[in-house]
Amino acid sequence: MSIPPSLPVFGCFCLVFFYRCLSTMVGTFPLLSVQPTWGLVDEKIQVVVRNLPPALSVTLHSLHRSEDKDLWEAFGHYTSDGQGTVTVAKDASLGGTYEGAEPMGLLWSMQPVPGSRTGLRLRKMDVLTPMVVHISVYSGHMTEGFSKQSPLATVVTERWYMAPGVCRIDIREHGVRGTLFLPPGPGPFPGVLDMWGGGGGLVEYRSCLLASQGFVSMALEYLSHDKNRTSDIDVKTYFEKAFRIVQEHPLVMKDRVALFGLSLGTSVALNLAAYSKVISPRCCVCISGSHVNPVNKAIGEVFRKMKEDGYKTQFDEEGRVVWRDIILPIPTDLGEKVDMGRIKCPLMLVVGEDDQNWATVESAKDIAQMMRAAGNEHLLTILQYPDAGHLIEPPYTPHFRASNFIVQQTRQKVIMLWGGYPKPHADAQEDCWEKSLSFLRQHLYPSPDSVPKAKL
Repeated sequence: MSIPPSLPVFGCFCLVFFYRCLSTMVGTFPLLSVQPTWGLVDEKIQVVVRNLPPALSVTLHSLHRSEDKDLWEAFGHYTSDGQGTVTVAKDASLGGTYEGAEPMGLLWSMQPVPGSRTGLRLRKMDVLTPMVVHISVYSGHMTEGFSKQSPLATVVTERWYMAPGVCRIDIREHGVRGTLFLPPGPGPFPGVLDMWGGGGGLVEYRSCLLASQGFVSMALEYLSHDKNRTSDIDVKTYFEKAFRIVQEHPLVMKDRVALFGLSLGTSVALNLAAYSKVISPRCCVCISGSHVNPVNKAIGEVFRKMKEDGYKTQFDEEGRVVWRDIILPIPTDLGEKVDMGRIKCPLMLVVGEDDQNWATVESAKDIAQMMRAAGNEHLLTILQYPDAGHLIEPPYTPHFRASNFIVQQTRQKVIMLWGGYPKPHADAQEDCWEKSLSFLRQHLYPSPDSVPKAKL
């Protein structure tokens, strides 16, 4: 791993702070190693503790302060082996926020510290700075009070969405708002138009990570706090302009541009792939979404339809909002759903079977039936994950079964139930990201040898 000269140099060694040594370890200090200390967020870390007494109970703990100043933590309970070593990749956690041999448990099982605000969701909004995570080892099996105890050792790690050399460009062209990320190197590269869901705003971190993996990617804003602007955005025209901005960039292979959507972004991607006469995506990755929405309508009409069907909204025992029934039963009218027989490019659908926000399981089944009947099912790949929820994000992102959400059409703040359970959801995110990248590389790069290798 090379270290950018603009950052503090960690070299190949851990940045270890020694706080104390055990009274039983005269002259010997615990050594905590985390490799790499500086890496991309989709890169695994290796955590090892050495120089412990054999059979010693210890707690490994991670701590992160979010951009909103909230503290997030994860921890696992371990017992050192006969050589006085704990190796997180192979040793089982006996308890804590995760159990078993989980190399990345200190990241994906993070949760707000006790006493935090309710409904939090951990998202990186400033991709120009890293997620700083302190990983520490404590004596004994602890479950609380970490801030009141001195750790045996601590390592400071940095997790980046932006690899060295990735270029970030603000886009304000032809009424289109977004952020374009360019990979390092002379190119040309394939392109991706990246669209998030109904939460709105400009969300950059997935596009930035895609650029770090060798794709020119544009994070597109299409839902803003300006309701008039959002209502007037046509489901095709605005997105066709955005697609052309990516396609016409001099570093982009013009015939190798994909659509990447999550939730409402999936509906937009499927509409474009089926009905646009202006653009032809090379392939589509669609996560936690549906083909059910008003066809060829402005975004405002999509939300009007949601409001009309709002009586189907459910609430769980804690009063959290469940939207999945809004589009059920799946309609048969092709004016209310995308005609999937019109899809002419490879399509990957990603579905969490415990999605409580949208009827993605039923939608995937109907999509498969429609494409089978139309003779284009060979273009369809479905990844279906048991006990995963709606928010299937880049790997090692902490799981949120429910979080605060602002309803776009009313600006009402609610607690939205997304579904999913921490361990299976974490597994789904890791597998989905790996397979999404493979899918994009397969269909966008001319040959396997032309795919750049991302590294820090």
